[in-house]
Amino acid sequence: MRKAITLLLFSFIGTSFFVVAQSTKSLIKPGAERLDTYLPLIKGKRVGIFANQTSVVGNTHLVDTLRKLGIQINVIFGPEHGFRGTADAGEKVGNSVDEKTGIKVVSLYGAKKYPTAEDLKDVDILIFDLQDVGCRFYTYINSMQEFLESALEFHKPLLLLDRPNPNGFYVDGPVLDLKFKSGVGKQPIPIVYGLTMGEYAMMLLGEKWLSEKANAAYAYNLQTKPSADTPFHFMVIKNENYTHKSKYILPVRPSPNLKDIQAVYLYPTTCLFEGTSFSEGRGTDKPFVYIGHPDLPKKMFSFKPKPNEGAKSSKQYGKTCYGWNFGGTTDKVLKEVNNEIQVQWIIDAYKLMPNKDSFFLKTNSFNRLAGNDLLMQQIKDGKTVAEIRKSWEPALSEYKAKRKKYLLYEDFE
Repeated sequence: MRKAITLLLFSFIGTSFFVVAQSTKSLIKPGAERLDTYLPLIKGKRVGIFANQTSVVGNTHLVDTLRKLGIQINVIFGPEHGFRGTADAGEKVGNSVDEKTGIKVVSLYGAKKYPTAEDLKDVDILIFDLQDVGCRFYTYINSMQEFLESALEFHKPLLLLDRPNPNGFYVDGPVLDLKFKSGVGKQPIPIVYGLTMGEYAMMLLGEKWLSEKANAAYAYNLQTKPSADTPFHFMVIKNENYTHKSKYILPVRPSPNLKDIQAVYLYPTTCLFEGTSFSEGRGTDKPFVYIGHPDLPKKMFSFKPKPNEGAKSSKQYGKTCYGWNFGGTTDKVLKEVNNEIQVQWIIDAYKLMPNKDSFFLKTNSFNRLAGNDLLMQQIKDGKTVAEIRKSWEPALSEYKAKRKKYLLYEDFE
């Protein structure tokens, strides 16, 4: 079965990227840049493309690059934050027409998550190209799953242009309990899951985690050859010179509030503060780097969040917050993160909070982010980091073993 998957649906092709990997000093290149490989597959086709501001070839957007090369793009699909990447987290983004290209943009975030038959009626082939950050609650992996499901259900070939995972050098966190399945977690994976989009797509397919119709279509595709007109059902264009040991620096912000690589490295831990009354730094120059609350000791690091582009509303705006600046040099941040979810940071914040009943929001958002209701209770009960981490087993180890089956790149261990 594995051989069949590789030969039929997954023609994994090496690709290119333009950012220097710190560990090897060799150029890491993304799938989008391997134009000579995939242009022959889309020439003469009517294309639908799922993209945002991270979908670049060098310094040029993928959509603009393909149009200059004579590719007919009939529709663009956009994720959370929109096609141009300027909307707030969770902000409703409607359909529109891209001002630069005049192409219709269909939003797939909010009430509408899946391309419909109507959206795809003038499309021969689909392309997916988004930069992920490797965290379960970062919504682009959910968008990819939904896009993949529609592609299979409506029998549209899908080309996935892979990109490196900037947090792909470790795996950690509680595995999602499916009772807490939500828009910030759909599958039983840990917070840091250690896969690129292409590898994660393989896992979705291999573990039969898609919709019933999509799983059935995938199973059927395994038994049939693609038509002569469409030489594949699903294809991943691999990264070149990337491994899971790489420390990959993003060339473009993946979303408005992940402003630099330090924030990306901190995000698996500091995003959990979204489920608390603490400011996670939205409305400052350092979202997900500054963490604080007005009621903490005033001798601590201070900041005052206020509305800005990409963070027009959030917690504690206009109030001086006291807490932590987890930023610094990239090497310092990597050392502090230490390839782990830093549960101690949340424990410390909870201990310092005078009114502990108001620490966790009443919306249950912390549990959705954590993927269970155990972590919240463990923090309230004063459990140690070691006790909490032990409770993540054996599910975490089982996931790590499962992950190995779907790797396209050399692993970190």
